[in-house]
Amino acid sequence: MLKTAYISIIGRPNVGKSTLMNSMLGEKVSIVSPKPQTTRNRIAGILTQGENQFVFLDTPGVHKSKNKLGDYMMKSVRSTVRSADATILIVDASYTPGSTEINLIEQIKKSELPSILVLNKIDMINKERLAEAISEYAALHDFDAVVPTSAISGKNVEFVLQEAEKFLYESDWMFDDDSITDQPERQIASEIIREKLLRVLNDEIPHGTAIVVEEFKKVKKTLNIRAEIYCEKSSHKGIIIGKNGETLKKIGSYAREDLEEFFGEKVYLNLWVKVKEKWRDSDFVLNSFGYNPKDLI
Repeated sequence: MLKTAYISIIGRPNVGKSTLMNSMLGEKVSIVSPKPQTTRNRIAGILTQGENQFVFLDTPGVHKSKNKLGDYMMKSVRSTVRSADATILIVDASYTPGSTEINLIEQIKKSELPSILVLNKIDMINKERLAEAISEYAALHDFDAVVPTSAISGKNVEFVLQEAEKFLYESDWMFDDDSITDQPERQIASEIIREKLLRVLNDEIPHGTAIVVEEFKKVKKTLNIRAEIYCEKSSHKGIIIGKNGETLKKIGSYAREDLEEFFGEKVYLNLWVKVKEKWRDSDFVLNSFGYNPKDLI
């Protein structure tokens, strides 16, 4: 008897949504970074165990939008919650519930979704603070389950999976049993490159960048990838390239390593940097970069 469910993972930036999903999958599907607003699109992570197929939906961190890209990201969260069968609200256990968490809980109530509360980063707090956090959230909503975790270490992640299994229902699977994500290969490659930008660059520059993979083809025994890094200012272009191209080389080296590990073959990576001013507020450019609000329900 085949079972499945779409389960959204929601929360504010930097609470560990992508880390939790990757940990449950045992595969790195969604990019991670200590910088906020790393995830821009809804990304499905697929886990098939026996007759069960979990489809986890990683979402952008909920934040106050400052541009049209931010508007798209927040619409993506709302769309994902509406289309899911259940949801996981993940919070930083060291903080008391704020307006973001309260608003997300209201969305959960409105959609009448079964839900799990994941209190993450318990390795950073004591037992007294954990007890306080459980009490604070219990006063806001009667979650189907509450699971304290440390997603980065994997502590108690298996219990999240056990609770999520209760949401599965009898249905044909939507994906093959060897699928791990719904993202096309070009999108996976662009996200890996963007993760390395977040790793190497400081401050706000990475948030003003977008990656477009223009070429993705196998040549003999090598996967050739040509990608263009778009930024918003000429000064940012210089920083991304670095003195004598050293920064861009470092980004490319880190990205190539992960690309080869993910695709399981040798990769030739060719990176170019271009300027497209205020692209985060251009409907036309956002659409061409794959951020089209019309694609969301």
